[in-house]
Amino acid sequence: MSRPAPTVAAAALLFLGAALIVPATASADPDPTPSEPIPAGESAPEPELYNVTYRARIDGVARGALITYKLNDTQVQSADPTMLPGRTFEAQTVLSDADLAGMQISIQWPYSANLHCEILVDDAIVAMADEFIKPRLTPVDDEPDYGKLMCGAPLVNPVDLPPVDLPPIDEVPGEPAPEPPVEPAA
Repeated sequence: MSRPAPTVAAAALLFLGAALIVPATASADPDPTPSEPIPAGESAPEPELYNVTYRARIDGVARGALITYKLNDTQVQSADPTMLPGRTFEAQTVLSDADLAGMQISIQWPYSANLHCEILVDDAIVAMADEFIKPRLTPVDDEPDYGKLMCGAPLVNPVDLPPVDLPPIDEVPGEPAPEPPVEPAA
């Protein structure tokens, strides 16, 4: 069995020793995360904000119009303007996430009208919807979204809601849970 030459072994040790001494190159993160301390004299980076414009139009005679839209990342705002044919409702806000922009237009029963909505983010249309609400002779109890037009993101985000502990199906709130059936001993 032959031994490696001392020069090869010395070169390998020299290479390993140099690798341990020379620091590795690290890339700098331009946007520090909130958990990292911000160096003195620097301010935290500003989050990107989006200018959002909501537009709604109701073409028809419909009383009780209600326009609800996302005011900020966690709140909604409602308006009940007098909507005559040809009149456009417009509201503006600023959101940190453009995907949260959403609105709803609704009219009361028994009226009918064409509903139209647009959502613009930084002056570009990102959502648009139109719907004709037909007249009905009786109120619609089995269709809760009758007379409503949704546009953009949902106004309520169920992901952000805390979990709800529901009782098992067999239990009725306020009453003790039923006893499990006991099998007779044989």
